Amino acid sequence: MKLPIYLDYNSTTPVDPRVLEAMLPYFTEKFGNAASRSHAFGWEGEEAVEIAREQVARLIGAEPKEVVFTSGATEGDNLALKGVFETYGSKGNHLITVVTEHKAVLDSCHHIERLGGEITWLPVDREGLIDLAQLETAIRPTTVLIAVMYANNEIGVIQPIKAISEIARRHGVLFFTDATQAVGKVPIDVNTDGIDILTLSAHKIYGPKGIGAIYVRRRNPRVRLGSQMDGGGHERGMRSGTLNVPAIVGLGKACEIAGREMTAEATRIAQLRDRLEAGLLKIKGAKANGSRQFRLPHTTNISFPRVDGQALLAGLGKDVALSSGSACTSASMEPSYVLKALGVADDLAHSSLRLGLGRFTTDEEVDYAIGRIADTVRNLQEESPN
Repeated sequence: MKLPIYLDYNSTTPVDPRVLEAMLPYFTEKFGNAASRSHAFGWEGEEAVEIAREQVARLIGAEPKEVVFTSGATEGDNLALKGVFETYGSKGNHLITVVTEHKAVLDSCHHIERLGGEITWLPVDREGLIDLAQLETAIRPTTVLIAVMYANNEIGVIQPIKAISEIARRHGVLFFTDATQAVGKVPIDVNTDGIDILTLSAHKIYGPKGIGAIYVRRRNPRVRLGSQMDGGGHERGMRSGTLNVPAIVGLGKACEIAGREMTAEATRIAQLRDRLEAGLLKIKGAKANGSRQFRLPHTTNISFPRVDGQALLAGLGKDVALSSGSACTSASMEPSYVLKALGVADDLAHSSLRLGLGRFTTDEEVDYAIGRIADTVRNLQEESPN
């Protein structure tokens, strides 16, 4: 076993060697610009992009033409929210979202508020789930979009996506989901699930950083998004800019592998997650946060009383790599806004660990992590004056 052990797969994943192998030729031999349609180098790049588009579409049950490449889920979230707000302004200016969304959604919604939009911020219960009746009550004649993430990045809780989409469809409102943590981990079908817009990112599914995609429905209804990046009219005019062919190839390959191996992988990782969770919940006062019924197979979030989260991470030192919350907000010393929304007290929110397992996690690593975390927590609890 090699140290440090990596248990922060929600933050990012290593590139799968098979993904890297698929990407390498497009840095050197097959380096053409996919938009250069007058010679073989460009045609080769364009063909690779379209193959990847098919691979992404297949994983989420979409049509290839409904997939638009972006730099990642943050850009995709911005494009989804701001694009809908700009395009559907004649219908209304009201959006509905949830207080536990990723910062890319929350901050985009705050931006829309500054532009004169109106946002309803739905709360969650102690499990991290929204109230469907509350969602339906929040819909107005001016509502143009419901934005609810598929699965939470800190606690792994999966929202009732199909039920949400049915409510949206009943009221003629578009439904957008940030599925960054869920794609490749659980089965997703945009048609069965009734999703109109979906975002994903390669680096959460063993692909490279800096590349992602947004699914935009083309029929029943046809969704239009105002571009946030203007230029050469690439990607159906929704996202201009020279396509990052090597990274797009990597995203496509990562989606292909996920589609083929996801079921077996989820079963194995869920067993490891349960083993890790059971071991850590033996620690006095330890508590799992969020629903343990509706959640991703690779995620658990646990709070330890009378322990400072930063001291806990420091105590684990170079042995176990994990996070006390979202990597996107880890620079903040504030307790997790997601855990606070669940009603977790500040002291417990400060003492929480987000543990994310993945493709390369082993039984031996899980057992070592249980022992190492348990020893560190106990030592800190003994030192605590409370």
